[in-house]
Amino acid sequence: MKEFQLIQQIRQGISVSATDKLKSGVILGIGDDAAVVEVPAGFHLVAATDTLNAGIHFPAGTLPYDIAYKCLAVNLSDMAAMGAIPRWALLSLSLPEAGQQWVMSFIDGFNSLANIHGVVLIGGDTTHGPLSVSLTALGLVKPGLQLMRHGANPGDLLVVSGTVGGAARVLDLLQIEGDCKARPLLDRPVPRVELGQRLTGYASSCIDISDGLLADLGHVLEASGCGAHIVLESLPGDEILSGLENHQKWNYQLSGGDDYELLFTLSPKHRDMLTTWSSQSGVDLSVIGEIEEESGIRCKSSTGEVFDPENSGFEHFQKNHES
Repeated sequence: MKEFQLIQQIRQGISVSATDKLKSGVILGIGDDAAVVEVPAGFHLVAATDTLNAGIHFPAGTLPYDIAYKCLAVNLSDMAAMGAIPRWALLSLSLPEAGQQWVMSFIDGFNSLANIHGVVLIGGDTTHGPLSVSLTALGLVKPGLQLMRHGANPGDLLVVSGTVGGAARVLDLLQIEGDCKARPLLDRPVPRVELGQRLTGYASSCIDISDGLLADLGHVLEASGCGAHIVLESLPGDEILSGLENHQKWNYQLSGGDDYELLFTLSPKHRDMLTTWSSQSGVDLSVIGEIEEESGIRCKSSTGEVFDPENSGFEHFQKNHES
C-alpha cells in the first residue's frame, strides 16, 4: 500500500461513531494536520509516550496484533501509574513495508485493548523504515489527585500488583527454546488502569514496573529521599518461575523488565484497603517490604540472608540482552 492508502485503512479500521467521539471529547480526529480534543472542566491533561523497536522491545517475528496491543498497553500502564483515566492516543508507525494483512492484524490488536478502556485513536504519522511503533496516550486526572513517584515515607508499606519476573523468564525461554506457552506474559501485559484510579488519594507514591522492580523502585526512592527493604519470599511470582532455584527466581523478580505491574507505597493505616482494591480490580496485591529512612535497597530472605541480584534492571544505553 501507498502511505495514504495505509492511513485510510487505519482510519477505517479504528472507526469511531460520532456518538462515541462526542462522549470521548474528540472535536477533530484522524484526517487533519492535528487533532482537537475537549478537556472536561475540573480535570488536568495527562500525557505519556513510549516507543517500541523491533529486536529491543519485542522479539523478531512477534505478531502485529501483539505489537499493537503491547504498544498501547505500556502507555496505559503509565496512565495507571498516574491514577489517570485514559482517553486518546496518537500513533506513529514506521514500517519496512505496508502489507494489508499485517496492518489489519495490527489494527485488530490495537482495538482489542482500546475498546476495553475507551481509548480513541485521534491521529499520528506513518513512515517507511525499520519496524518501530511509537504511541502517545492522553488521559485525565482530577487536580491534585495524580499519583507520583515522590511521596514515599519511612514506615510505608511497599506493595506490588500481580506477579513479577514472568515476562523476563518468557523472553529467556524464547531465546533458548524458540517458544513458550506463557508468551502472553511478555506480549500482552495487563495495564492496571482501574487499580491506579482506586489508589488516588491513598498511595503515597506509585510507578509501573517496566525496567525491573529494583530499577523502578530506585526511581521512587531517589525522588522521595529514602530507602527500602524487601522480603524476598513475599515477591509474587507466576507459575513459569516455579521449579527455579531461589537465586534464579529472585533475579527474575527483582531485575526482570516488562512486567507493567504497579509498585506503590501505602501508609499502614490503609492496609485494610488492599483486600478491597484487590477484589474490586481483580488483581492480587502483595506487601513485599517497607520504606526506610536509610538510603538504598536491602533484599533479605525471611531468615535474614542478604541477596545481591546480578543486575538492577534494564538500561537502554548499555549492552543488554535483546528482546
